[in-house]
Amino acid sequence: MLNFRNLPAVPFLLCVPASLALLEGTKLDPNLVSAAHAESQQATAQPVPTGAREVPARSIPVPNTVSPQMQAIIAQPLNSSWNVVPTTVEEWKARVEKAALGVMAELPHLREALGVTVVPSAIGGVKVFLVTPKAIPARNRDRVLLHLHGGVKVYNPSEAGTREAILLSGFGGFKVISVDYRMPPDFPFPAALDDAVAVHREMLKTTKAKNIGVFGTSAGGSLVLTTMLRAKMEHLALPGAIAPSTPTADLTKTGDSLFTNEMVDNVLVSQDGFIRATILLYANGHDLKDPLLSPIYGDMHGFPPTILTSGTRDLYLSNTVRVHRKLRAAGVEAVLQVFEGQAHGQYNRDITAPETKEYNDEIARFFDLHLGR
Repeated sequence: MLNFRNLPAVPFLLCVPASLALLEGTKLDPNLVSAAHAESQQATAQPVPTGAREVPARSIPVPNTVSPQMQAIIAQPLNSSWNVVPTTVEEWKARVEKAALGVMAELPHLREALGVTVVPSAIGGVKVFLVTPKAIPARNRDRVLLHLHGGVKVYNPSEAGTREAILLSGFGGFKVISVDYRMPPDFPFPAALDDAVAVHREMLKTTKAKNIGVFGTSAGGSLVLTTMLRAKMEHLALPGAIAPSTPTADLTKTGDSLFTNEMVDNVLVSQDGFIRATILLYANGHDLKDPLLSPIYGDMHGFPPTILTSGTRDLYLSNTVRVHRKLRAAGVEAVLQVFEGQAHGQYNRDITAPETKEYNDEIARFFDLHLGR
């Protein structure tokens, strides 16, 4: 049995980029960065419609209905950098380096604790990491999961993007291909989507579609959904099941929880500020309602069975709920699980928390139920 008690809790990072050295030699466009900063600073909240409810200031207690580890996570203060928007290439690099130091240092301990190996490779001309558990159950030997990492499609390049893949591989006993997709400022939309689809297309040459599962959180969850839309457009076989968790399904500031959970979610805090800047960098002038940017506006008929995850304090709870309802309206088998008290993606923050194992067990169980059927 694995012993996680001596492993330190993992500091959750909305953006978990690889080391700064990975960006050496790249050419970031200062004008693109400055434009994103300027527009994000001008972003204002949705106009208050008639009948809007004024809510008095109040204190929200930490729920005692979750584990002690999760209570500690929920009790943490708001992410202090939510409204800090880099204005120069140097500021972006400094932010990248600061975030990289924590996650890259943690990964060796995480791999060892979960008994997982990670090997760099390439599939269809795209950089990937092959994530493999020491023991693969017989039922999973012909199954492969495709992982699309989160990080607002700006952060988590290279091995830093493998953290979620390591968790599901270790807890669920799956072989996982984690895609190191291209990202802005150098490669805005549709580069990330092109890479995800290219890997899926190549996987179909060696693995039956029904034996493939696709998963990711946040921006990765959105990319799972847009990959399905593009696969449909290109008449590619769809996977056996997907797990887009708390997906960034709508890049416009639309949805109830974008307002009700603003300043309650201690990870994202608000879709204004930093997140707004990254949205603009990724979209690169395209209409934010383009379904390949905001999949909530796409046609989801024919999608594979889907499990969606969020939390009651998640800024993107409405994104997740809206996708669930759209899938159900399209006749797709879809399951929605919402964790008590959690903000954005906190189900994977601390591997000693029972909620982390519960989340990964639920995703693994859903894939087990549907893959190969």
